[in-house]
Amino acid sequence: MPVEQSHLRHELVERFPFLDPSRGVYRWLVLASVMVGTFMAVLDSTIVNVALSKLMATFGVTVDHVEWILTAYLLIFAVMLPSSGWLADHFGYKRMFLIGLFFFTLGSFLCSLAGNIDVLIAFRVIQGAGAGFLLPVGMAIITREFPPHMRGVALGFWSVAASASVSLGPTLGGYLIDHYEWNVIFDVNVPIGIMGILAAGIILREHRPAPGKRFDVVGFLSLAIGLTALLLALADGNSAWNTGGWTSTFILSSFFIAFVGLGVFLATELIVDHPLIDIELFENFNFSVSNVVLFSFGVGMFGANFLLPIYLQNSLGYTPFQAGLVFLPVGVLLGLTAPFAGMFTDRYDGRVPVLLGLGIMALTMYQFSFLSLLSEKWQILMPLYLRGVGMGLLFSPLTTVAISEIPNRKMAQASGLINVIRQIGGSFGVAVFGTILTRRTIFHMAMYGQQIDPTSATYDNTVRALGHFAMNAVGGTYGTGSAQAKVLVAMHTQQQAFVSAVDDVFRLAFIILALTIVPVFFLRPHHDLHRGEGGATLAE
Repeated sequence: MPVEQSHLRHELVERFPFLDPSRGVYRWLVLASVMVGTFMAVLDSTIVNVALSKLMATFGVTVDHVEWILTAYLLIFAVMLPSSGWLADHFGYKRMFLIGLFFFTLGSFLCSLAGNIDVLIAFRVIQGAGAGFLLPVGMAIITREFPPHMRGVALGFWSVAASASVSLGPTLGGYLIDHYEWNVIFDVNVPIGIMGILAAGIILREHRPAPGKRFDVVGFLSLAIGLTALLLALADGNSAWNTGGWTSTFILSSFFIAFVGLGVFLATELIVDHPLIDIELFENFNFSVSNVVLFSFGVGMFGANFLLPIYLQNSLGYTPFQAGLVFLPVGVLLGLTAPFAGMFTDRYDGRVPVLLGLGIMALTMYQFSFLSLLSEKWQILMPLYLRGVGMGLLFSPLTTVAISEIPNRKMAQASGLINVIRQIGGSFGVAVFGTILTRRTIFHMAMYGQQIDPTSATYDNTVRALGHFAMNAVGGTYGTGSAQAKVLVAMHTQQQAFVSAVDDVFRLAFIILALTIVPVFFLRPHHDLHRGEGGATLAE
């Protein structure tokens, strides 16, 4: 730590004794400071969900375009995660945490000023880059400040911030959208971010281990380029502007760039001395299978969170706040379930809650595949709340099983990689689900359109009844009423096509999660690792 900073911190400790690291209260202040950053980072990945319908109407864009507000954030978040450890080791953990908070706050402020959808997506990249530093660096700071026998409790409180964000994000976002302009969902981060920067600057002490490895520039760039190109291809295959479809030059070029970029990344990680991501970790069966499950978990969780608010608002007429309230208990149920799942895993076979959690999540996706324009509230709430329980049962035990055979010297890399895989799964979920939604909406619209016979007696009676209703409601001639009636029929057909497409997407999610259950049976129980050759593995 520079002399000036050391002297300044010494003066702060003299004036405020509770900032003395030797005092027990100090570590709890550190935890509170880090929780603010964690809460903001996770909150902003959920708060935007209920604003998507408003943003679609404001900017005049379709689902395939607005989904990039989420995808860009999740993608850059995932790309920055692997590099955060190296940057913190070289430039200091406190400094990188403050830089992450600064870029997140700056990105939030710029997002609120965006004049069109493309500018908003660009500023979301800045915001996501800051969030990509906050979570891993914050977790490392907590691990350093708390002794081993207190880390479980500390990380439990830290995870509460993430769980609270799952509940409060959609609710808070819905309230702000209902009562103010869309810009406010980003403005709300600015004062909290400034206070967080000031608090972290005063409370945290710097820690910078001696740097021992070079940064894998080629690995970082090839991963970023490959993932971005792949998601561009998946998300824009059916975009309105892409008239050539999946065989257009842009889509084929994106797939080619993704293939080359990810190929270079894999080759680089296998030959460099200090890889960005240790590919050898995937030689461990438990770790590899667990990450496949986590990827599917990310697809289902983020994909469902992306679709449901749009369905609730566009199809059922919910206000943004009403749609947000639907999600309020989900994080609560997740937070209540996760500790019990963790305690069960410590004593018994961790595969049991993993299988139960996956089964519950698959069941909820199947239940969501029967949504309609007449769905009752309980038909939405029950599967959603069950999904909160399933998420709580799944994540903590699966993480424990995933790292059970990983040597201690690689534990930090493995833990970070788990978060990367889950975030990439979320990006894929939003991109692929959005593309399939667009494609299936067009398909169902064509199918329903063919079934409407303008010469049939049923169609004539329907138009006549709606025409009389329109004339009584707003006035006008019979011709005007008849024209309005035909528009109403077309609008209902489009709404029905959208809901049918939503059902198709959830049906696909059910199949993915159901198939993911199979490999879990082949996972090795983590308690077996304390016996036989497993003990030697952990001791490395």
